Order: sequence, then C-alpha cells, then structure tokens
Amino acid sequence: MKSAIEALRHPGQAIAKSLCLCVSVAGFAGAAFAQTPKPEKIPVQVNVMNVCSPSDAEKKEIVSALERISASPSFGPEFEIARGRSTAPDAPIASWVRVRREFPPGAPLTNAQYSVSLDSKDIIETIVVRWREPKDVMQISIEDAVSAVAAPATVVATDTPARRIRIERFGKPSLGLARCPEADQTAYESVFAAATRVMSRYRVALGVRQNVPPELARLGLGSSPAKNEKPKAKSQ
Repeated sequence: MKSAIEALRHPGQAIAKSLCLCVSVAGFAGAAFAQTPKPEKIPVQVNVMNVCSPSDAEKKEIVSALERISASPSFGPEFEIARGRSTAPDAPIASWVRVRREFPPGAPLTNAQYSVSLDSKDIIETIVVRWREPKDVMQISIEDAVSAVAAPATVVATDTPARRIRIERFGKPSLGLARCPEADQTAYESVFAAATRVMSRYRVALGVRQNVPPELARLGLGSSPAKNEKPKAKSQ
C-alpha cells in the first residue's frame, strides 16, 4: 500500500525504476545470446583425379598395385552368383550378372568379383579385388565397355581391353587411369595392358565363360538384336 502511494506521489521515480529493470533484462539477454557458441564450419575437401594423364608417382603406384594382385588365384569354397535388373532416374533399365569368390583366410586378398551390366547403350564388365588388411590399397576395380549392339554372350567370351582402372586407398585420395581419346596416352599403354591381363586371368579363375551365359539367358539376354558380331570396345 505504501509503495503504491509513493508511486502516485512520485510517478517519475517509478517510471525510472521500470526503465532500469527493462534495460537490465535486455542487457542480460543480449549477453547470453552473445555467449552462445556459433557452429563451427566443417571444412570440405574436394580431390580431383587426373585420370587421363596421372603423374609419374601415381602411375608407379597404379602399376605396383596391379602387380600385387595374385596371378594364380586360389579361392576358398565360398562363392556367389547373382543376377537382376536395376533402375535409376533418367537412365535406361540395366540388367546385370555378378560372380564373386572368396579367398581363404590366410590370403592377402579377401574376395574377387566379376560383374557385367547391360542397358540399351553399353555393356560394361568390371573386375574388383579387395585386400584383407587395407594398410594402403583397399581395392582395385578394372573396367571395360563395348557398345550394346554386340551380343552379351560374345562380350563375355571376349577379352575386351581394359579402359578404366581405379585404386581405392586407405586414408588417401583414390587413383585412376582411364582411356581419353583426346589425350596422348602412349606412356600408359603398358599399364592398360597389365590391367587387361588381370581381367583376362580373373575371367578364367571366376569361371565367367561358364557361369555368366546361363544367367544372361535367364534374363532373356542370350543373343543380340544385331547379329553376333565381334564387339567393338569403347574408347571412353
């Protein structure tokens, strides 16, 4: 009651106290907001591979990795043979067959896989080998491709030259080499030849010519719309 009477007698003082209280609250809120830590910006690193003409050091690493792939693979009893069809936005339907074999526990590699993927444009074959203890190289993939006008069974039966090599490394950027029609790749012909030899050996080791054609036939892909002509490798 007394404070109310004093407020009536001295209205200026009451207003001043209210203003001081508002300023204090606003100041406290501003200080609290200023102390809120801002989220740290996460650095984004983009690595660009020069697949047309890798450096001499990168070329040496690619060659070294290819040489580490067993030339006479000896597999364990585990295996997988699969087939299917896949779709993707703005892309033709792709049919595929996959063959995978496991290495025994003491081998430096864990498994080797062959796959062939076919759509209305291309037929792509890929060999992938994976290391058991990826201290440096984790896996290597080697790829070839031909036009889809060729018969799938003919492609599987042919040692098409490799056109792309990719090395996945542990804790380091990937390495790659690919056919580039506009580039002079004379210095890399021996690397492509080595990759082609790896593909050829693993086609045989994985029984591709025996296991894949029956799976292609089950997908209705035993023959080409065109006649069974020799497939023409794509340069890129």
